[in-house]
Amino acid sequence: MSDSNPILSSSAQSIEAYQQAIEQSSQAVMQWLQQSEMYQGKSVAELRDNISLNFGQKGLGNEAAIARAVEYFLKDSLSVHHPQCVAHLHCPSLVVSQAAEVLINATNQSMDSWDQSPSATIIEMKLIDWLRTRVGYQSGDAGVFTSGGTQSNLMGLMLARDAFFAAKGHSIQQDGLVGDLRKIRVLCSENAHFSVQKNMALLGLGYQSVIQVKTDDCSRMDLTDLAAKIAHCNANGEQILAIVATAGTTDAGAIDPLRAIAEMAAEQQIWVHVDAAWGGALLMSEKYRDYLDGIELVDSITLDFHKQFFQTISCGAFLLKEARHYELMRYQAAYLNSEFDEEQGVPNLVSKSLQTTRRFDALKLWMSLEALGQEQYAAIIDHGVTLAQEVAVYVQNQNALELVMQPQLASVLFRFRPEHDLNDAAIALLNQKIGDALLDSGRANVGVTEHNGVTCLKLTLLNPTVTLDDVKVLLSLVERTALEILAR
Repeated sequence: MSDSNPILSSSAQSIEAYQQAIEQSSQAVMQWLQQSEMYQGKSVAELRDNISLNFGQKGLGNEAAIARAVEYFLKDSLSVHHPQCVAHLHCPSLVVSQAAEVLINATNQSMDSWDQSPSATIIEMKLIDWLRTRVGYQSGDAGVFTSGGTQSNLMGLMLARDAFFAAKGHSIQQDGLVGDLRKIRVLCSENAHFSVQKNMALLGLGYQSVIQVKTDDCSRMDLTDLAAKIAHCNANGEQILAIVATAGTTDAGAIDPLRAIAEMAAEQQIWVHVDAAWGGALLMSEKYRDYLDGIELVDSITLDFHKQFFQTISCGAFLLKEARHYELMRYQAAYLNSEFDEEQGVPNLVSKSLQTTRRFDALKLWMSLEALGQEQYAAIIDHGVTLAQEVAVYVQNQNALELVMQPQLASVLFRFRPEHDLNDAAIALLNQKIGDALLDSGRANVGVTEHNGVTCLKLTLLNPTVTLDDVKVLLSLVERTALEILAR
């Protein structure tokens, strides 16, 4: 039977129900954490057949509902903390981040107005200011926490678009898009995140507005081709709205030459947005911070903390160099961010966000910074980058494995290459089958991707508890799986 008062409140009954529900859930999580398998190995069809909603006239009650969630969700969840789970930019989370989630969820603050989230608003503003100083921006609070990289990239491109039109005396906010829109361009590398195209479509300019710049042998934006693309646009009457540089491409972990790009853009007054969803973690690094040289020169930045900052999903941020550009998206609603509040100095963060209702995700990073401190946070971030370099050396010394490119952040691209002759298509299919077989068996989750037309396997080494020995076990598993496939 369902609980007679299911709402979290100050009543003794509610507090007792909360304690029991949290205890039951946390006990189940602790049991799940101890399982040895990375994944139970159920197929799409099996999961579809097993899972069904039990919603009737009478409720099951908290205990039974939680038990069903454990059975049908938790037990069949991927163990992202497992040392053989290395396919994606999908990190294990800090214990303190999990603790922060308890506080965030119980208080249920909404970050749109100060009167819904008083202390949370101040904490977020102070954390944005701290992040700005890490980047090299002036002190201030021009920035906001977001759901992740795609939303942050959308904010950067939207403000770039609106600033572009504002410079011509036109307000997008008031009057919408005007003119020959097919002449507007955004430049990014051919390895930039797909959200550049996705967001330009959302902004009304379409995929056609995006011009991809060639990359060098390390998957970084090629400056010669960038200069050529800019010159070509100028010669053809095309107008460049923004350049999107990437600090940490999804597969290679490549970081574009940020300083050179920013300086080239400044000559022609072009907005530069940096997608540092992954590489932004190096703001905390003691060994690799110089990889982000020049980031302080750009107009806006995307950061993701649910990657190599080890926060629970979701947790990202958008930083804006010049606060005045926020005026381009300001909208006042009397019940949220009134003129009276502004005159009184009351901060209402809805003015800085594409979202209205928004979680207090900033608390997770705040608590993590305080719990770990600079030295330990830097060490767990640097570990993945250093480990990738060590793994690359090991791969190069294995007869059946081929390093596809040198690692730059915490990812390693390689492939299995059998000693007997197979054509390129057969080798590509074999590596695809290796990745599929490992996940199907529940033993490992290894990425499958392409680099310069070569199908390869990817290790994304975000987990700071993973060692070189763990990776050697995984690579041995890759080889055994390959031989099993070849023997069929």
